[in-house]
Amino acid sequence: MSVAAAVEELRHRLGDKVTTNDTVREHHSKDESFHLPVMPDAVVWAECTEDVVAVVTVCNEHRVPLVPFGVGTSLEANSTPIHGGISLDMSRMDKVLRISGDDLDVTVQPGVRRKQLNEVLSSHGLFFPVDPGADATLGGMASTGASGTTTVKYGAMKQLVLSLQVVTPNGEVITTSGRARKTSAGYDLTHLFVGAEGTLGVITELTLRVFGIPEVTAAATVQFPSVRDAVDSVIEVIQYGIDVARIELLDADAVMAVNKYSGTSLPEQTLLLLEFHGTDRSTAHSIDAVREVFDRRGGTGFRQTTDEAERRRLWQARHDTSIACRVLVPNAKSFATDVCVPISRLTDCIEETQRDLADSGIFGPIIGHVGDGNFHVVMSVDPNDHVSVERCEALHARLVDRALAMGGTCTGEHGIGTGKRAYLRRELGDNAVDLMATVKRALDPNDIMNPGKVV
Repeated sequence: MSVAAAVEELRHRLGDKVTTNDTVREHHSKDESFHLPVMPDAVVWAECTEDVVAVVTVCNEHRVPLVPFGVGTSLEANSTPIHGGISLDMSRMDKVLRISGDDLDVTVQPGVRRKQLNEVLSSHGLFFPVDPGADATLGGMASTGASGTTTVKYGAMKQLVLSLQVVTPNGEVITTSGRARKTSAGYDLTHLFVGAEGTLGVITELTLRVFGIPEVTAAATVQFPSVRDAVDSVIEVIQYGIDVARIELLDADAVMAVNKYSGTSLPEQTLLLLEFHGTDRSTAHSIDAVREVFDRRGGTGFRQTTDEAERRRLWQARHDTSIACRVLVPNAKSFATDVCVPISRLTDCIEETQRDLADSGIFGPIIGHVGDGNFHVVMSVDPNDHVSVERCEALHARLVDRALAMGGTCTGEHGIGTGKRAYLRRELGDNAVDLMATVKRALDPNDIMNPGKVV
């Protein structure tokens, strides 16, 4: 492996798109997680597919690690170059290439951000629903298999990516599928790369499903005396098939943190935050049905609004929860993690986790996309407080063990990266992970693509 020779060749091919500036390298050394940063040897900005082909080809020839990078919002060191090499920044590939209102799909470059796409789509009466909170790039969201608050109605990236253009580790450009809504032609290459975290190739175009902007969007909040009452209510709503676009849980600690950080005045009890999309008639019907369930299960203080400013303020407060929790602990970083379980086990999993947090003395509010069984523990800890860090790591291991014992997964939406790699075999078994490794070796025999991640 000759990193210096690879960087020199890339400078010859791509000029000032290549840098070894320390500040730029430091920015590309980490994501938003608690995992330790590692500096890449160089950063390259791709501006077109041909740039990506050049970088992949050079890295493959010189056996140099190559790690795609969006904006660094991942949470399991997914884009951290743990073996150095080249960080391939895709943020300049930020064009919306095609919009079809008739077919309800759109083709974009990987550096397009979620909010940017929705600003463009809004003039066509359309929107893209996947909302992980962060203003991530679409390429990064596909690579990590992202989902978020709207998954309960619209699905996650794995459901909404129709096709990809990918540069494989040997420098070839492939298209994984056409634009048809279904196909039975050959292997499902699209979903091989969705969630692969850049370990099998570099995504250079995405074709995505989009939706019409609903006629009415209504938000609602309701409080419950306990997490069990709230989550059991959610389970009943889902089992009845009531149409909700978002249904989020914040425990009392999370609500307290949000009130202090965002200036909200929500009652500091277990909170459900909901959203409904549809017509006047359909949303009214859904709200009535949800209220009937909540009233019967002890929900109080139900409030609803269609005021756009208030609705945005509520959801921004929800998305700021991680920051809100972190600032309450001096010198803290967020030790945020997620698991997902079948919804029938969600109440037990959350309650046991709350007891574990209380016994550990760790401040770790729980927030969750409870409509699909996915929840997050947002622990905040001073990284120099080694005792607390060890307690967080031990609690995290017990959380994953608990979820797996209930038939769940070690990660609902953050991906494996390095942080969850130790749990993949326990979740899927040796044979399944060995098969993944076989696919990895077949596509990337020189192990240049984001090495050390996933498998």
